[in-house]
Amino acid sequence: MLKNLSWPVLSLLLGACVTINIYFPAAAAEEAAREIVRDVLDVKQPGEQKEAPEKAGDDQSAIEQPGIAVRIAGHLVEMLIPEVHAARADINIDTPAISRLRQSMQKRQRSLAPFYRSGAIGFDESGRVAIRDLKAVELKDRNRVKKLVADENRDRDALYREIARANGHPEWEADIRKTFSRIWIEEAPRGYWYRQGGSWKKK
Repeated sequence: MLKNLSWPVLSLLLGACVTINIYFPAAAAEEAAREIVRDVLDVKQPGEQKEAPEKAGDDQSAIEQPGIAVRIAGHLVEMLIPEVHAARADINIDTPAISRLRQSMQKRQRSLAPFYRSGAIGFDESGRVAIRDLKAVELKDRNRVKKLVADENRDRDALYREIARANGHPEWEADIRKTFSRIWIEEAPRGYWYRQGGSWKKK
């Protein structure tokens, strides 16, 4: 029966399995980013819509069963590359370093929140915090705001870098930063400001 399995088919299957380890797991990264952002901002999203689980009934029954050659190829791939099963799209955010950064950011949020609400600061497109209008801050508090923003950005930069490192892919840092940049804005409470396309907008 192995004779029925052509080398092009086998090569395609093997190649598809190997690339699992290469591509950035965007969906898993988004899920991890949303967990951290919600934790830091302490934002609850009532009525959040979740994806409905796929039905394994009628739709699946309409799909033809794979041929014997393809099934043999699947078993062969499992024997040749067993680690493929362990390479599921997942992002590890449970490390001591990441936990420390999350706690630091969460604690600082209490001090940052009034300045987010006043519009003095907001989220920028690089996953950091930027000063939007320093005039919205009392003169006596301006240096404090600058320090808070600098400390927050230091932790955020370290967080993105550490998540990439903890998952064995330092090259993912830019993708992780991009993912967080979007999630910070999506999860920000109404009234917070964010910079997009070079201009400031209010949620």
